[in-house]
Amino acid sequence: MSTLALLVAVLLGLAFVLVPGAVAYLAYRHPNARGPMAVGIAALAAMAAIIVPIALR
Repeated sequence: MSTLALLVAVLLGLAFVLVPGAVAYLAYRHPNARGPMAVGIAALAAMAAIIVPIALR
């Protein structure tokens, strides 16, 4: 695996952890929102639905 491919994989992995975590934290801070875990999982699913088809091309 080249260094560039490894760097891209690490950055995508980091994004797949940080973005749903940040969205779940925002949902936790606003009591009128849905449950933080459901919001975080929904954000992760949305990211996967966008990125996976691009990566499989």
